[in-house]
Amino acid sequence: MNNFLFKKINWKILIFCFLIVFGVAFIGSLFTSQSVNSEWYDSIKPSITPPSFVFPIVWNILFFLIALSLYFVWINSKEKKKIILLFGFNFVLNILWSVFYFGLRNPLFAFIVIIFLLISIISLILSSRKINKFAFFSLIPYFVWVSFASVLNFLSL
Repeated sequence: MNNFLFKKINWKILIFCFLIVFGVAFIGSLFTSQSVNSEWYDSIKPSITPPSFVFPIVWNILFFLIALSLYFVWINSKEKKKIILLFGFNFVLNILWSVFYFGLRNPLFAFIVIIFLLISIISLILSSRKINKFAFFSLIPYFVWVSFASVLNFLSL
């Protein structure tokens, strides 16, 4: 049985995880928000792109799950440096994708970044599987969504 339900919640660490993850989301949104409704984006947006209102809903759910995953991995892992490196690298790639795709309007470089982002997510999933099952399962939707985003990114080339 998974022990995450029975442990006392460390509220300071949980809040810190949410601040970090939603800080990453905020930084990425600085590059995304102005370009989403631009003529440039409309001209390259693939026909299978969901309506614009879907993205913030999905991303907020994903960032919530990522924050929970980070929390449960952090409190259950003895390898804190590894966790910092894996999640930190993932967060940098997540921001870089927004910078390249929307900020610099360079879908090709963004596609290269999103491939590394997918590899990073796989690393997070595989690492968290050994530490906490909830953390493991909560990262799978992130992988699925970024896989779909990589298809959209590819089609926009």
